Amino acid sequence: MTNFHSFHGTITMISDFFTGQNGEGEGCYKFISVENGLGALVNFVVSPTTYFVDHVMVAVGDRVTGYYDGNSPVPLIYPPQYQALVMVKDSPYQNVKVDFFTSELVSSDGQLRLNISPYTQIVLTNGQLYSRTPTNQDLIVIYGPTTKSIPAQTTPYRIIVLCKR
Repeated sequence: MTNFHSFHGTITMISDFFTGQNGEGEGCYKFISVENGLGALVNFVVSPTTYFVDHVMVAVGDRVTGYYDGNSPVPLIYPPQYQALVMVKDSPYQNVKVDFFTSELVSSDGQLRLNISPYTQIVLTNGQLYSRTPTNQDLIVIYGPTTKSIPAQTTPYRIIVLCKR
C-alpha cells in the first residue's frame, strides 16, 4: 500500500533532469515545476515509469496534479522535490483519484466508494485487461459524478490497477 500524497497546480517549467555523470538515461527523466497559485512550489522528477493518465502530453501552463509516495525519502531542499508516480492533467469531463482501495472498494481516506458496473473498464497500466477484482489494491480511478453521501459513491468509467513493481 502506497501512501499517496498529491500536489495540484500549474506547470511553470519543464526541463531535462540529469541522473548521472556519464549521460546514461539522458533525456529520459524530466523535471516538472508546479505552482499552486498561493505561492507554494513543488518540483516533480518524472521518470519513464511515471504513469500519465490518458497518456497525455503536458506543457507549461497546464493544470496538473502530481501524486507521490509520502513515505519515500526526499531531499531536504526548497522547493520540495518528489518522484512523481502518477501525473493527471486537469479535464472538465472527469475526476481522478489515486489511492489504496479496501476490500469494500473504499479509498484509504474514506472519501470515495466505488460501485463497479459491467461497463467499468478495469485495466493494467499497460492497457491490458485486469482479470481479478480490484479490491485491496492501489488504483487510479477515473469517474464522473458522485453522490453527496459520506463516503461519496460513484460508478467509475475506468480503473487502472497499479500492480506492485
